[in-house]
Amino acid sequence: MAMGKMPSDPLVVGGVVGDVVDAISPTVKMTVTYHSNKKVCNGHELLPNFVTLKPRVEVLGGDLRSFFTLVMTDPDVPGPSDPYLREHLHWMVTDIPGTTDATFGKEIVKYEEPSPNIGIHRYVFLLYKQKRRQTVKPPPQPSRDGFNSRKFALDNHLSLPVAAVYFIAQRPTAARRR
Repeated sequence: MAMGKMPSDPLVVGGVVGDVVDAISPTVKMTVTYHSNKKVCNGHELLPNFVTLKPRVEVLGGDLRSFFTLVMTDPDVPGPSDPYLREHLHWMVTDIPGTTDATFGKEIVKYEEPSPNIGIHRYVFLLYKQKRRQTVKPPPQPSRDGFNSRKFALDNHLSLPVAAVYFIAQRPTAARRR
């Protein structure tokens, strides 16, 4: 076998690292599960009708003294071939205590269901460790478009994401409907 290193990290292969963040520093585990018991796995497709309600997001690791911020973003707006509105912010929850789930945090941007119009979109969940509680400010702009995960993390003194996962979705086509 050749000695060349294969990029096997799905977050690298899927372009999440690169398009959305510079790197991931995985120190805790996060699970994202939609109401139909559909667990989000990197790069797997979920149909838009499965993701209409906000998912259960569990933070496994850390402790009750550590707090996390969850960001859900779509870097492929309006379409993956020309994502000039990158990124679209779908959801933000701050002050999530370690070893709990997002319902224990403070929802500062309400969940907006994915509704891709053109092409296949990536929906990325990023988990950041906060320095302490109540230190993360909501994004200033009223629009969800033009969100920048890197700038947001920098502005709020958050380090690299400690966990990340993404799924893909596309507009349901007539051929898929029954």
